[in-house]
Amino acid sequence: MNDWPEGWSDSNRGGGYGQGSAGAHPDGARVMRQVRRGPSAPPQGGVPQQPTYGDTYDNYGGGPEQYDSGYNTGQVYGGGGPGGPGGYDGRGERPAPNWRRRIKWTAITVTVVLLGTTIGTYFWADSKLNREVDLSKVIERPEEGEGTNYLIVGSDSREGLSDAQKKELHTGSADGKRTDSMMILHTGSNGPTLISLPRDSNVEIPSFVGSESGKTYKGTGRQVKLNAAYAEDGPELLVRTVEANTGLRIDHYVEIGFAGFANIVDAVGGVEIDIPKGGLKDTKSGANFEAGKQTLNGEQSLAFVRTRYALARSDLDRTKNQQKFLAALASQTATPSTVLNPFKLYPTMSAGLDTLIVDKDMSLFDLADMFWAMKGVTGGDGKSMNMPISGNAGNGNLQWDTAKVKKLVEELKNDETVTVSGN
Repeated sequence: MNDWPEGWSDSNRGGGYGQGSAGAHPDGARVMRQVRRGPSAPPQGGVPQQPTYGDTYDNYGGGPEQYDSGYNTGQVYGGGGPGGPGGYDGRGERPAPNWRRRIKWTAITVTVVLLGTTIGTYFWADSKLNREVDLSKVIERPEEGEGTNYLIVGSDSREGLSDAQKKELHTGSADGKRTDSMMILHTGSNGPTLISLPRDSNVEIPSFVGSESGKTYKGTGRQVKLNAAYAEDGPELLVRTVEANTGLRIDHYVEIGFAGFANIVDAVGGVEIDIPKGGLKDTKSGANFEAGKQTLNGEQSLAFVRTRYALARSDLDRTKNQQKFLAALASQTATPSTVLNPFKLYPTMSAGLDTLIVDKDMSLFDLADMFWAMKGVTGGDGKSMNMPISGNAGNGNLQWDTAKVKKLVEELKNDETVTVSGN
């Protein structure tokens, strides 16, 4: 009985390569017939048939799969085969960076961060504004004109100052607070105009409603210095008095005290001022400056803007120095070294916002408009002047030039270029 598969016998095995054949050459390679695995064991005494590398077989019982390792094509050790030199490793070549896409997403990320920072800064700054002045309590107001008018007040409030600071800043220890400087800043389409109102200006106290009591006080024709209005009933009466004596409507009110002023100057790293020939020395304000350009710190700046006894025209010259300094401060604050440096910008904003007192309708946009207008005065885009003075009143106060003041107010109301000159 022949145990070999069908069609196979000892005779057709030829010389029997591997069977002791005496032939000079081994048998040529034969391709074995494809045999499917079966459940039965190979015949006894025979050699089990091996599948070729092209056989189809059941892989782990999961169905037929084609197995080809590449032996039949000579691709085991290279020649462009998988994993060999020059071969394909299954991952492909690394694609070139998509720079357009990267730049796009970088720009989007930066924009989102900047937008978020801006919005956060806005709400932070807005929450720090002290909106304490209610201009709705002011009665018999003039009609609104073109442009915007800000009443900027520097008070001599010592609030927040320790005894040591009061001594250092030469502020004294007077109770309450009074106005140390007053200015009208007009912004419009013809450049900003900054007008100082001397504290010794002679004005009439009109009828008004008490800011705290709500009681109406009838005007009696009292002639007083302008700063007396503030001392009597605060910002609301000061606004009422300025409007009644000029006919110009005040749209917004801004006030800052001694401490806030000095802190802002220190936060920006000082302000450069050119002291005129002869220098400036005043024991009452603490000013002691040599002539020439120099950078003033907070303490020195406060002494500079408060000095009046060492000046030839006293309060009139002091208001000029105040205008000069405030415009320089605005210009210094707007420099890239401050605006683009968060370590200077936020302390500066905090120092100002913590001590500013504004009206209830003042927004950060209004405050920014005022700030840039002040900077414009320094840059030559606007004009600075004192209220026109004609001489002294009978009580010794400074008397405004009625005709010039009327003309000035008309030009401001109509947002025209100011042609009137002040003292």
